[in-house]
Amino acid sequence: MSEVKENRRREQRIDYEIIVDAYDETERALGWYYYLEGKLNFPFKAKCSGRRLTSPLAEGEVVQVEAMAPEDECMHVMFVEVAWQGWKLAVPLSQLQPIKVDMETGEAVKDWHYWVARGYQF
Repeated sequence: MSEVKENRRREQRIDYEIIVDAYDETERALGWYYYLEGKLNFPFKAKCSGRRLTSPLAEGEVVQVEAMAPEDECMHVMFVEVAWQGWKLAVPLSQLQPIKVDMETGEAVKDWHYWVARGYQF
């Protein structure tokens, strides 16, 4: 397991709001997708927290997050659509740290970051 300390309140929210009644990986992915889609208040700015092979963003780069990526793109990782150098592309939400967002958006992103950091999978 990860070195991230267990957060009981977050674990309960994940169990009872996000993946409740999810019996397989597809249902867990969809639970996360619809939770994030409902909680993230778009658009918002975010900073790239580190390089990833699946993303062109540079560490420290600030982007505008515009929406969740299409559902079928989020069956293994949660992606969000960002405006980047005149393009719209999907990047992993785990790569982004929101900047000055409302409480609901901030909590939802922290929930996803926690899930990833704990090593949980769909």
